[in-house]
Amino acid sequence: MTSENLIDFQGQIERITYTNEENGYTIARVKVYGRRELVTVIGSLFHPAPGEIIRMKGRWSNHPQYGEQFKIVSCQCTTPASVYGMEKYLGSGLIKGVGPVMARRIVRKFKEETLNVIEHDIDKLSLVPGIGGKRIEMIKKAWEEQKEIRQVMLFLQSHDVTPGYAARIFRQYGNDSIRVVKENPYRLATDVAGIGFITADRIAEKLGFARDSALRAEAGILYVLSELADEGHVYYPYEALIAEGRKILEVEREIVAEAINAVGRDRRIVIEACLERMGKDSSINAGETVDTGRAVYLAPFYISETNIAVRLASLARAPEIIRKIDAQKAVQWVQEKLHITLADKQIEAVRCAARQKVMVITGGPGTGKTTIIKAILRIFSAVRAKIMLAAPTGRAAKRMSEATGYEAKTIHRMLEYSMQKSGFQKNDQSPLNCHLLVVDEASMIDTILMHHLLKAVPVRATLILVGDVNQLPSVGAGNVLKDIIDSGTVPVVELTEIFRQARDSSIIVNAHKINEGTIPYLKSSPEKLQDFYFIPEEEPEKVLALIITLVRERIPKRFHFDPFDDIQVLTPMHRGTVGAENLNMALQKALNPRDDGIIRGGRNFRIGDKVMQIRNNYNKDVYNGDIGRITGIDEEAQEVTVTIDERQVTYDYGELDELVHAYAVSVHKSQGSEYPAAVIPIVTQHYMLLQRNLLYTAVTRGRKLVVLVGSKRALAIAVKNNKTHRRYTLLKQRLIANF
Repeated sequence: MTSENLIDFQGQIERITYTNEENGYTIARVKVYGRRELVTVIGSLFHPAPGEIIRMKGRWSNHPQYGEQFKIVSCQCTTPASVYGMEKYLGSGLIKGVGPVMARRIVRKFKEETLNVIEHDIDKLSLVPGIGGKRIEMIKKAWEEQKEIRQVMLFLQSHDVTPGYAARIFRQYGNDSIRVVKENPYRLATDVAGIGFITADRIAEKLGFARDSALRAEAGILYVLSELADEGHVYYPYEALIAEGRKILEVEREIVAEAINAVGRDRRIVIEACLERMGKDSSINAGETVDTGRAVYLAPFYISETNIAVRLASLARAPEIIRKIDAQKAVQWVQEKLHITLADKQIEAVRCAARQKVMVITGGPGTGKTTIIKAILRIFSAVRAKIMLAAPTGRAAKRMSEATGYEAKTIHRMLEYSMQKSGFQKNDQSPLNCHLLVVDEASMIDTILMHHLLKAVPVRATLILVGDVNQLPSVGAGNVLKDIIDSGTVPVVELTEIFRQARDSSIIVNAHKINEGTIPYLKSSPEKLQDFYFIPEEEPEKVLALIITLVRERIPKRFHFDPFDDIQVLTPMHRGTVGAENLNMALQKALNPRDDGIIRGGRNFRIGDKVMQIRNNYNKDVYNGDIGRITGIDEEAQEVTVTIDERQVTYDYGELDELVHAYAVSVHKSQGSEYPAAVIPIVTQHYMLLQRNLLYTAVTRGRKLVVLVGSKRALAIAVKNNKTHRRYTLLKQRLIANF
């Protein structure tokens, strides 16, 4: 439709029915001048607020379900002029500190002059009951901020930047946003969470940056390496990186190669000859031409991987700080004290802990890892060793504490991470005060975190890593536990025997069957309660319906598990009919069907919702994978309160992109956690992710009940598929070289 055919009119926004902050798509009800009924308008709006005057160009359409709608092609919003409009505008949540009640009081006092007073003579607000100096300062700050963000958004709108991204850009750069974007839009890809190279590149194109510009090529290479790190790679082969760079940038090879050289000269990346060929001095100058056996690292990953090998070797060689333990006597003594009889492998593990500075204990569920840890802790306590326990996640640390009776902390908490002081406060300059450090769920530790952990371990301390190497590798880059085991440089005790009490659990027996590549035992008796069930269903839509019934009705009724606190749906994928996104929408509707709530990023957050933190937030002391419940929404303060592990955490509306619904979570996100009941869809729709280690990890998350829902064919594919995605890492070789 040409611009001459567009309809032009204006009105006042009455209410926002829906808005997606990621792309600006909004459904609003508008009072249009000359029309009695409210008009439904749909389209992209930047931070729309009830009460605003909106001037629109667009066209009418007729939706089969919702009727007549006006589709916006372009629009402009301005502040309201009427008293009614001002009250709606101020009470819409636009300004932190002003809710509907306070907005009514302010407008009643100043009438048509309300916005003028806020803009030019804000101290007059003290004449309004309930507004003191502190609230005036809050309103003043919020008013200035929303004015500035609108200016930034108008600029970014002209360059096709969505509202959600515009808000993030403003949070990062503030009043410098426009200057930064004009000078180097590619900074957005590295500085602003959620904005990748593709978005930054689109903005740069609008600003006139050439496709073959050096800035673009350098940013593209850093973007590719960052994306590859997100896939688990610590480095990437040089020639393969050239190919990936050309694919993204669509430029000649020479431009990509020069970009790699440039970021190498800036030391943002490290280019290294492969370890099989290299001598003592393996680093090469970025500009040199050598053979294709080169590894390209983002600088932090290179530093981390090399230092892990050096520090682990130093730790293993250094003398221990505690007095020598007689391993044979220690084994006899601890069995008497704990009233247990250790199996051969368990005895081997206890002896090894008494004699070695660094060791790994690995094994599946029910193989006695916790018993060994208890025995080792009892022995080291007897010689007055200072003991510390840690795990990658809060839930894993809590479980470790409950199992051993000793305090356990998350690795981040133990290393005392501080945003204000920019990093971990425990390091080689201020090491941990311990003689023995036991780290559980070590398969979850990525390269960067292991580097920081080893920096803080005193060189004369003993380090014991405990984990199940058959689970999924860490979400972050690397395959640290597997590389340590495969290197053969430190003692490893692998537990394979399932103990008698564990053999009574179908969950544990079937988990081991899956790990061995055998189809689990699927038959169940309707008369007898079991802890493992398979419900066959081929169609994803029916699987979805079954899961809702199981979580809402069948499991709570038969097993007395709470749908929110005890039952967790685990799924291989984010997308699709039984992916996390769709499952969360369906389960929210089934379990928490309230009408109120706040819409952010296309998600409707309601009081009572089960939610998950999706990135580490050190200021709030909450971490990626932490799960809680929304217990409060304060529209006036624009804050959401989430209770996580019996602690209340407050989120500003602008921080809600850190939360997602958690009625269903991905299997990757469930690592380190255990749930009383786990419900797992397994369908051929998830073909790309049907892998043995993923299914094994999912099944071992359920403590008392596991229910698989899906097709036997999908289950067979997962069990038989032991081809894990290769991660490029040279830690194994570095360990061998250093030891």
